[in-house]
Amino acid sequence: MAMSELESWLQRYFEELARECASVHTICAYKADLCQFLSFFARPGLTPPALLEFDQLAFREWMADLYGQNLSKPTIRRKLSAVRAFFEYCLRQGAIKLNRAKLITTPKMPKKLPAVPTEAQANGLIDQIQAGKLERPMPERDLALFELLYGCGLRISELVGSNVGDFDLSEGWVRVRGKRKKERQVPIPGAALAALRRWLDARRPAEGELAVFVNHRGGRLTDRGARGIVKMYSIALAGDSALHPHSLRHAYATHLLSAGADLRAIQELLGHASLSTTQKYTQLSLSDLMNVYDKAHPRA
Repeated sequence: MAMSELESWLQRYFEELARECASVHTICAYKADLCQFLSFFARPGLTPPALLEFDQLAFREWMADLYGQNLSKPTIRRKLSAVRAFFEYCLRQGAIKLNRAKLITTPKMPKKLPAVPTEAQANGLIDQIQAGKLERPMPERDLALFELLYGCGLRISELVGSNVGDFDLSEGWVRVRGKRKKERQVPIPGAALAALRRWLDARRPAEGELAVFVNHRGGRLTDRGARGIVKMYSIALAGDSALHPHSLRHAYATHLLSAGADLRAIQELLGHASLSTTQKYTQLSLSDLMNVYDKAHPRA
C-alpha cells in the first residue's frame, strides 16, 4: 500500500532530525507524537489530507480528540509543539505556504516553579553518599556522578555521553556536547574535581571504552542506568522518590542565581539557546529578588 503524502513527509522529517544530530530521546518523542497525529487522520476509512489541505478546522478536530482523551495540558502542549515543528519543516521545504498549526491556541498552564532541592538538601544527600552510607560496588563512580550533576549542571545525557578526553583535570574544565551537538565548556568545582579523580583511579573500563562513566561490565553507563542510580540514592538516603537528575540541574541554576550569578552566564553554562528557558530553571523568593535589585540597581 502506497504511503500517503503526510506519511511520506513525516519520514523525511525524521530523517532530517537525525541529520541535524537531534538526540535519540528527542527523535523518539517526536516520532511517538507525530505517529499518533498521523493515526488520527488515517483512521479506518479515512485518507490523511494532503499537506496543503490541512486547515485550522483539521487541527482543531485533532486537538478536540486529545482533550477527549483527558490528556494533561503539558502532554497536549508537547504534541502540538511537535506538530508545529513538523509543519515548519514542510514550510521551509516549500511543501506548504503557511504553517497553520501555529494559529492554533496553545493550552494555557498555571505558572509553576519546578521542585528544586535546597542547598542543604543537595549537599546533605551528596555528603551522605561520600560518607558511604550505602554499600555499593562502585561508590567512587556514584559520588562523581552526583557531584558533576549538581556541580556542573549537566543533563544526564551529557554526563553519560562524556568521554575521558572531554575533561581537563589540570585546568578544571569539561567540554560538554549538548543538544544538537552544540559544544560548551563548563568549569568543574573543587569537590566534583576531587571526586572525578578518585573515580578515574578506580574506573575499570572494557578494552577500548572511552566513556568516563561505565557499568559493572566496563561498558558505557546508559541514561537509564544513571537515572536508576540517582533514584536509588534519593529514595534510600533522602526519602524522596521525586528527585531526578534534572532536579540537580535545576538546583545548580537556582543556587547560582541566588548567590548573585548573572543570568546570561548561567544560560551559557546550561547550554540554553534562549534566555527564557534559563529563567524557567530558576526560582527565587521575592526577598531574594529584592536583594539583587537593591545591590545592583543605581536608583535602589
